[in-house]
Amino acid sequence: MMLTRLWLVRHGESIANVAATRAERDGVEVIPIDVRDADVPLSSTGREQAAALGHWLARHGDGIEAFYASPYLRARETLAIGLDASGRDTDASVFIDERLRDRELGILDLLTRTGVARRHPEEAERRRHLGKYYHRPPGGESWADVALRLRSFLADAEARHEESALIVAHDAVVMLILSLLLPLDESQLLEFAASRTVLNASVTHLERSSDGWGLVEFSNVAHLQVEGADVTAHPGSPDVEPE
Repeated sequence: MMLTRLWLVRHGESIANVAATRAERDGVEVIPIDVRDADVPLSSTGREQAAALGHWLARHGDGIEAFYASPYLRARETLAIGLDASGRDTDASVFIDERLRDRELGILDLLTRTGVARRHPEEAERRRHLGKYYHRPPGGESWADVALRLRSFLADAEARHEESALIVAHDAVVMLILSLLLPLDESQLLEFAASRTVLNASVTHLERSSDGWGLVEFSNVAHLQVEGADVTAHPGSPDVEPE
């Protein structure tokens, strides 16, 4: 058997998402979060989104054989709350994999766009020159670096011989897995990402045929509609923000 169906889920809204949106709006330089990125929890809205994901799993998740998550708290919480709300017993098929962690931003961590421009103008210029895909901030990762570890993860996931899997991770991870499977080169990926956002707690679905992988749906948030109210409060994060 080989992997033929894959669902990619971005974690629910985190307290850092809320803080980053406020910081960008107010034009401050630093996002006021006092915990490390790996320990950022979901916001109250994020927990509601994760529960809504669980209701989606209860309706559509019977065929999912394996569940993977980033080790970062916001991703693990999203999966745990979702599985609990779904009523499924999946302890034996849940895997936490460090290769699914968020992109590391190095010296740009917790800086807003304003903060990057004022504190590290040389990095802002390097990013303009190198482009989003290849720019690696000091101490951090480029998109190409993240793609490298995701290639390793996907190879191991294939070796497990499940036919279907769901991954809960981060905005950049979802985009880069798409780029590896569809596949998309640098220019195609950047064009795709420029006009699309991986929403909090959204579901992206891919299926594989004899012609390769195809995108069935991208960043679907229909399951987050609760009595007509959209609980997706944070649409996505700019590249210099925690996601």
